[in-house]
Amino acid sequence: MPGRPRHRGAADRLRGTIIPIKNGAGVPRHTTTGVPDAQVTVHPVTTDDGLGLQLTRFRRAECDDVVLLVHGLTASSDLFIMPEHRNLATCLLDNGFADVWTLDMRMSNRFPYNTEPHTHTLDDIALYDYPAALAELRRHVGERRVHVVAHCLGSMTFLMSLYAGAVRDVTSVVTSAVGLLMRVPAWSRWKLAYGPALVEGALGLSQLDPRSGDAAWFSRSGLFSHLVSLAHPECDNPACHMVSFMWGTGWPALYSHDKLDPVTHDRIADLLGPVGLGYHRHIGRVVRAGRAVKYDAAEPRHAHLPGDYLAAAAKGGPPVLFLTGEHNRVFGDSVVLEHEEMSRETVDPDRYELFVAPGYGYVDTIIGRDAHRDVFPHLLDFLRRRAV
Repeated sequence: MPGRPRHRGAADRLRGTIIPIKNGAGVPRHTTTGVPDAQVTVHPVTTDDGLGLQLTRFRRAECDDVVLLVHGLTASSDLFIMPEHRNLATCLLDNGFADVWTLDMRMSNRFPYNTEPHTHTLDDIALYDYPAALAELRRHVGERRVHVVAHCLGSMTFLMSLYAGAVRDVTSVVTSAVGLLMRVPAWSRWKLAYGPALVEGALGLSQLDPRSGDAAWFSRSGLFSHLVSLAHPECDNPACHMVSFMWGTGWPALYSHDKLDPVTHDRIADLLGPVGLGYHRHIGRVVRAGRAVKYDAAEPRHAHLPGDYLAAAAKGGPPVLFLTGEHNRVFGDSVVLEHEEMSRETVDPDRYELFVAPGYGYVDTIIGRDAHRDVFPHLLDFLRRRAV
């Protein structure tokens, strides 16, 4: 269609002879090539409810401050190690944080757990994933200071775990895009309220997949992708259309096209993958409450978790930087409102800081082409000041 940005032809941004084509084919996927000059080790983690997770360590030298990077739903640690431009892990390593870890927890698109029919909730992640991951990390780094940078539902679930007392001894937290308070646009509320039943019942689909545009045109997923694309004239990438439908309200919803490298736009389905509909029900409950709440108060496994995580946060905790883009079309001004509430309700308001990135949206603050110039310096400044 004339006028649609095609976002192609940025091969010169990648090292070597990798030639990206439509949907990012040929770009390194699930590799560590985007983080050069670091010793890379992989550390398996097993949760108390029997799931295998993975920590990956990028180490250049001994240092007093360790950083753990946590992704959100449908994403993975690939958000932080992208090879097509300067990524967050490399920026941290280059700026004195010489021991960086990434966590792939049960919501990672590297694992089958988030696409299988399941009854996992955000409470399970808070209760099982982070304690197991931090225990393994501590086994290697000892008592050094640990800072956590988390995005999206990784932010929410990590804060849930922290304020529930499931994890301790965290020096500071950067929460990106959303925290414990959640506000979404009206169209997103409608999708959360009715979407899972319609997708499962009417369409017979158990998951949503940005790659469904590559399926046979007459298949259920292929037809659904084409229907979604009819409502998205802003570009010619069906995966971009689908992630907008899955999570936000906008054209596109999760980022601005001009903030992405063309390679990133072509391979957005690598970074934001398929997801089952199980978590949507807990997210819907959170949206209705306006804050992170327990999914099932009668679930005995979660008896020691707070029913209202935001209320538990008022008791205090480590310093937090609330980070979001000016045009967050997934969670709106949720972190701005949470920063205001936490600063008002706590006895130590200086623990809470806010940075709103001008011109950015929901996830381009992490995966944007120029995020290393526009966003990461603010994150680094916060970590340096809190590394005491």
